[in-house]
Amino acid sequence: MANERDTEPRSRGRPSAPEAELRAAAVEATLALLLTQGYAATTVDAVAKRAGMAKKTLYRFAENRDALVMQAIASWTDAFQPAFEQDAQRVAEVQPLLEQGLRAIAQQVLSEQAVGVFRLLQSEFPGREAMLAAYQRNGIERGRAIVADWLQRQQRHGWLRELDCAQTSDLLLAMVMAEPLRQMALGLLPPGSDIDTRITAALTLVLPGLVGDATASRNR
Repeated sequence: MANERDTEPRSRGRPSAPEAELRAAAVEATLALLLTQGYAATTVDAVAKRAGMAKKTLYRFAENRDALVMQAIASWTDAFQPAFEQDAQRVAEVQPLLEQGLRAIAQQVLSEQAVGVFRLLQSEFPGREAMLAAYQRNGIERGRAIVADWLQRQQRHGWLRELDCAQTSDLLLAMVMAEPLRQMALGLLPPGSDIDTRITAALTLVLPGLVGDATASRNR
């Protein structure tokens, strides 16, 4: 009688890469092609080849080029979202937690890749509208929503006064990120430059007006 081990299927070749590793490789390949060869050359075939995976594997993550670009841009907001999961337990924790979150955003949106994509979008090329829509939806709008949601939670805890959280999020991100991003895109500042001082200065200026009424009402 044959040994049971002889009837067991045997795996051949290299073991399969984890799903997260494959997705990260697809994102990296998509961004690399966008920045070196442009939108038109960033095809599913080209991304699969650069990532070293079969097209059928790549199709598990994205059905076409636009979906690949959307996922690549969304990977930045995926990376900084965990920094906004913690809520302040007292009003004194609001500023350090928000500083931590804004530093996490800066690490992504002011990275060399992100600055390169921003610079690319300043030019005209076939497919620009689709790429710009992906950048707006999965990058800018999603980032604003993550910050606005955190502000709203702190407001519910009573640490912030009543405010328009979406507008405040927009203003904070513009104050902290917009000018460094512009300078980096123009080559006036190296991508990835430290903007911690700018973040601290912005919050020192803005937060007293956001927490003033809230702390006063809690102390009454």
